[in-house]
Amino acid sequence: MSTTQTRTWQDEVRALAAERDAVILAHNYQEPAIQDVADHVGDSLALSRLAATTDASTIVFCGVHFMAETAKLLSPDKTVLIPTARAGCSLADTIDVEQLRAWKREHPGAAVVAYVNTSAAVKAESDVCCTSSNAVDVVNSIPADRPILFLPDQFLGDHVRRQTGRDNIEVWLGECHVHAAISPTDLIDTVRAHPDAELFIHPECGCASSAIWLAGQGELPEERVKILSTGGMLDAARRTSASTTLVATEIGMLHQLGKANTRTSFLPVNPKASCRYMKMITPELLVRCLREGRDEVSIPQDVAAAARRAVQRMITLGSPGGGE
Repeated sequence: MSTTQTRTWQDEVRALAAERDAVILAHNYQEPAIQDVADHVGDSLALSRLAATTDASTIVFCGVHFMAETAKLLSPDKTVLIPTARAGCSLADTIDVEQLRAWKREHPGAAVVAYVNTSAAVKAESDVCCTSSNAVDVVNSIPADRPILFLPDQFLGDHVRRQTGRDNIEVWLGECHVHAAISPTDLIDTVRAHPDAELFIHPECGCASSAIWLAGQGELPEERVKILSTGGMLDAARRTSASTTLVATEIGMLHQLGKANTRTSFLPVNPKASCRYMKMITPELLVRCLREGRDEVSIPQDVAAAARRAVQRMITLGSPGGGE
C-alpha cells in the first residue's frame, strides 16, 4: 500500500474497532502493517493476559488459532475474533488430543507439561502449561522423582533437559516448521559472515544446540549467545549496545526489534523464515473481521475449564514471562 492507502486503511480499521468495542492484538510475527495498526503487539500469552484486563468487549487476535483460543480461555465472557480461522500452527498440529491420551497411557503417573503453542483440547489434557521463557521454572517446580511428558516442541524440550539436568523428561517429537528450518548451517554461515555480532536464538530453533556448541568451541563468545523467547528478545534489544545482532526466529520479529532499538542492525539468520500461517492475516481480512464479526473463536465449556486450569497453574508459579 502507498502511504496514503495505509493511512486510509488504518483510519478504517480504527473506526470499525471503535464501533465494535474491540481491542486489536497483533503477534510479533505478523506483517508490519498489522503490527502498526494494533493496539498492542507482543507474544500470545502476554497479549491474552493484557486483553483480559481491558474494558473492550471484543478481542481481535491477529495471530494463529491457538493464540486466539488462549485469549478466549483467559477472557471467557468476551467475544474473541480471528481474521481467518484458517491461520493454524504447524507446531500445535504435531499433537492432537487422542495422541496425547495415548502417550499418557504409556507413561502413567507422569506430569504433562504443555507449551502454550498447543490447542485448547491438548491443554485440557495437560497438568500445567509453560512458555518458552518459563519452561525451565515450570519443570523445576515438579518433584524431581516424577517423570515428565513435555510437548510438543522437541527443540524447546531439549533446551529444558539441558537447563534442568533432568533425565526423566520424555519429549514429543514436534517442531515448528519455520524454526526447524533455521538450520545449523544457516547459523554457522551467518555467524562467520558477522564475527562481531551478538546472537538472539529462539529455543524452538533447530540451530539452538549448534549455537551452544559453537560457543563451547570458542568460535562464538558465550556472552554473545542468548537463547530467548520473543519477549526476551525485545527486552535484550532495548539493552544491547551491539552494532549488529543476528536473530534466529520468524522474520516478523525484526520489525519490533528495530522499533525497540534504532541503533542496532538486526539481521535474520535465515531471511526466508516466514510463517505462512501468520501471514494469512492480511489488511483486507482484518477489515472484514471487524465489519462482519468473523471468525469467532469458541471452546466447549468442559474443555475450556480444564485448559484454563493448566494455564492458571503456570501463572500461579510466578510471572509467566514471554510466550513463544
